[in-house]
Amino acid sequence: MQQRKSIVNILLWLVQLLLTALFVMSGVMKLGYPIDKLAAMYPWTGQVPAVYVRLLGIVDLAGGLGLLLPALLRIKPMLTVWAAIGIIVLMVLATLFHISRGEASVTGFNMVVTLLAGVVVWGRTRLYPVLPKAQGRQA
Repeated sequence: MQQRKSIVNILLWLVQLLLTALFVMSGVMKLGYPIDKLAAMYPWTGQVPAVYVRLLGIVDLAGGLGLLLPALLRIKPMLTVWAAIGIIVLMVLATLFHISRGEASVTGFNMVVTLLAGVVVWGRTRLYPVLPKAQGRQA
C-alpha cells in the first residue's frame, strides 16, 4: 500500500511539474513576446486588446507557480489545490472563449489541461495531501 502511495505521489508531482512548466512558459510568452509574434502562433492574441493578453500572462504565471511552490516549500500547501481550481476555471473560460469564436476544434488542449488540474485537486485533497511544515516544537 505504501509503495502505491509513493507512485501516486510521484505521478502527482510530475503532473504538477508539467502544468507548472506549461503555465510559466505561457505566462512568460504573454508577458514578454511582442503581440505580433504571439498572434502568429495564437491568432486570438492579435484580436484582443494587448492589456488583456498581458493580464492573462500574469494569471498564467501565478497559476503555474501556485501549482508547485506552496506544495514544494510546504508553506500553505493548500494553495496548490486552489491554484489547480483556478486553472480549471481558467480553462473552462478559455474553452467557452474559443467556442464563442468558432474555434471549438482547438479546445481539446484546454480540456486535457482541465483534466490534469482536476487530477491535482483530487490527488492533493484526497489521495496524497502535502502537509505544511511543522511550525516549531511545543515545549
